[in-house]
Amino acid sequence: MLVETREIGEKQAPGEKPPARRGRAWLIVLILVAIGAAAIAWRAGWLPGTGVSTQTDTSTPRGRRAQMQMAPASVTEATVTRGDIKITLQALGTVTSTSTVTVRTQVSGQLIAVNFREGQDVKQGDLLAEIDPRPFQAALAQAQGQLARDQALLQGAQVDLQRYQGLAAQNAVPRQQLDTQKALVAQYAATVEADRAQVQTATINLDFARIKSPVDGRAGLRQVDSGNYVTPGDANGIVVITRLKPISVVFSVPEDRLSEIARRLNAGAQLPVHASDRTGRTKLAEGTLQTFDSQIDQTTGTIKLRASFPNDDLKLFPNQFVNIVLDIDTRSGVAVAPSAGIQRGASGTFAYVINADQTVAVRPVTLGVTEGENVEVTAGLAPGDRIVVEGADRLREGAKVDVRAAVGSQPNGQPAAPAAGAQNGPEGRTGGRPDGARGQGGGQGGGRRQTGGANGPQGGGAPAPSAPAQSAPAKSAPAAQQPGSAPSP
Repeated sequence: MLVETREIGEKQAPGEKPPARRGRAWLIVLILVAIGAAAIAWRAGWLPGTGVSTQTDTSTPRGRRAQMQMAPASVTEATVTRGDIKITLQALGTVTSTSTVTVRTQVSGQLIAVNFREGQDVKQGDLLAEIDPRPFQAALAQAQGQLARDQALLQGAQVDLQRYQGLAAQNAVPRQQLDTQKALVAQYAATVEADRAQVQTATINLDFARIKSPVDGRAGLRQVDSGNYVTPGDANGIVVITRLKPISVVFSVPEDRLSEIARRLNAGAQLPVHASDRTGRTKLAEGTLQTFDSQIDQTTGTIKLRASFPNDDLKLFPNQFVNIVLDIDTRSGVAVAPSAGIQRGASGTFAYVINADQTVAVRPVTLGVTEGENVEVTAGLAPGDRIVVEGADRLREGAKVDVRAAVGSQPNGQPAAPAAGAQNGPEGRTGGRPDGARGQGGGQGGGRRQTGGANGPQGGGAPAPSAPAQSAPAKSAPAAQQPGSAPSP
């Protein structure tokens, strides 16, 4: 066997054949180019059997996009109405009691009885607890005895004074003795007054031994048990009484809204206030605005307001966090449109108005206050105008639209009828899929896309075998096949 050798750097002689591996590389490149050209020709419909058509081919993404751009856009409409809209202000509030009292003893002693239940509704003057009264009864008796003794001394001094006055008129006693007796009577009179004060003090202390509720409200948890020695200096007291009916809510609003609120209050208006839970979904109570604070918080730029609630059903409790909606005013007879129909762009806010010929026009609008899902339109729209509220993504000035009824909007409660163009294909005959996806058999659904119903295999009128529910949608063939073209698979 002969082995050909060539030194490094030696050039190939003219006419000498290239190595075999270089030929194989060129062959692979040619095969790949041919495969790519065939794929492009098949996608474009140039190959025999693909059915070249002058109409748009919906089997390709570009064809489907072109056909969707030419077809009317499926939209949902709403009508601008004339009505009332409220000017509201939302805020975060905290429930506060109108009266919260920590009941403490005013005298020191042993607690011998607790006469309330935790959570009990009490009235002003109800007996809550009792302290051992015996020391106070003894003090009262001692004060009363002292008073009686001093009153007797006063009466004796007064009798002597009358005797001295008679004798002094006859010059029987010195004038000095008469003056001394007058001073003694005045001294005893002052002592009697002091004794009477001591009696009153002992009576009050004895009454303080019976601890009573100072206000109407709800008794909280008991802070001390019977048998303990209580003093006025106890920090926790005996019980906390909280008034729950009525109750108030304190909330803050921006200082810029104060002038509007103050104007309404000064005019004598009763501004409704609505309180809801933390999530804002459950309405708890309704009340009225009472007043606002006397100064603005400089750190936050807000001012505090207080609203009162009857709270008959006890849904509000002190320190509870609530969402507040304050109704400041109501504008009557204004144009009201759904917020979903207002579009926003670089030029500002606008709306797509549906004309009588089922085309849309771009209408700039000026907005007022917003209430829930509705907004006041001060300029640009009039009551009775039809605007697009859904499906405005691909709209432009003068675009054709196909208005579809919203779900459940039929008067008789029946679902909306199938849209035009969604009659072919197994899903097309039943009204299409609501999301606008292509139906089985190639027909476009009757939802957002309404353009492809006639393009499926069943578009020619021949019935097609039913496909399984989970099978993939078959590729659609061109709407009009040329003579000699092969049927679509």
